[in-house]
Amino acid sequence: MHIPPRVLTVAGSDSGGGAGIQADLKTMLALGTHGMSVLTAVTAQNSLGVQGAWELPADAVRAQFRSVVDDIGVQAVKTGMLASPELVETVAELLAELRVPVVIDPVGVSKHGDALLAATALDAVRTKLLPTATVATPNLDEVTQLTGLRVDEEADMRRAAAAILDFGPRWALIKGGHLPVVPGGAGADSAVDLLTDGTEEHWLRAPRHDNRHTHGTGCTLASAVAAQLAKGDTVPQAVAAAKDYVTGAIAGGFRLGAGIGPVDHGWRSRG
Repeated sequence: MHIPPRVLTVAGSDSGGGAGIQADLKTMLALGTHGMSVLTAVTAQNSLGVQGAWELPADAVRAQFRSVVDDIGVQAVKTGMLASPELVETVAELLAELRVPVVIDPVGVSKHGDALLAATALDAVRTKLLPTATVATPNLDEVTQLTGLRVDEEADMRRAAAAILDFGPRWALIKGGHLPVVPGGAGADSAVDLLTDGTEEHWLRAPRHDNRHTHGTGCTLASAVAAQLAKGDTVPQAVAAAKDYVTGAIAGGFRLGAGIGPVDHGWRSRG
């Protein structure tokens, strides 16, 4: 009997299905793993933005985690929306017990600019959550939120990675998709990410796609990394495979509703 690798997402829900645990579970299935979830918050969310968010009690988060880990077990974990200091600290304590790869996506704002992390929780993310990470996957806005550094060009990404690594993750994946695009300049045709552990560097480039429907990109990438780690990849292998998967998902992103639609998590099954 084939039992797929088990991956756990600890994150919030997106009622529109494009990001959050919905994106995580779709990604995990698409990459041949069994996805499980610990729900941390419920959002009222669609293609136009987040209309409301309600976090779950820490006891509910802890009970879900224990229920899954103690019975089924996990081979990798990915975290997403953890809105409050209490939830960040609770999840960090739970993750510290595990001996499996952990991917921390330090979600700060939604694709539409809606705040998903209280400012009071930032210190707990820095001092409690990031030290548990095998890989931390901040985008450029989250780098600034956590470190105060602005990343305006590719050359700034090394400094950003060093600042994130100072908080304790083993690897930092700085996502450069939001770098300003200068027509005809370096990076105009490609999206670059930097993966480093402070010693070795991996610059990952992929074609930019002229598609505004990119809701769920960060959740999808972090979940893909976790899925690949659960399958036994090294961190550089996992991130390269995840980058390839999310690039295809962005290329296939589709209109849904009146705003920004989701990436296509099932693009590989459609050839």
